[in-house]
Amino acid sequence: MQYLKELREKHKYTCQYMSDKLNISKPFYWQIENDQRRLSYSMAIKIARIFNKKPDEIFYDELKNKD
Repeated sequence: MQYLKELREKHKYTCQYMSDKLNISKPFYWQIENDQRRLSYSMAIKIARIFNKKPDEIFYDELKNKD
């Protein structure tokens, strides 16, 4: 999820910061960001809220391109 990583870095958030905000482990977050773990809709909403965006603004293009 390249855009998610770019967005996180743009805001100067670490993986640890994101995992703390999402109440998940740092490896779990890293796996989401590196497309090694399936992203649930509820997690997409939580991540989008951190960036004050809608889930589709972050994830839609990448998910659409997987088809």
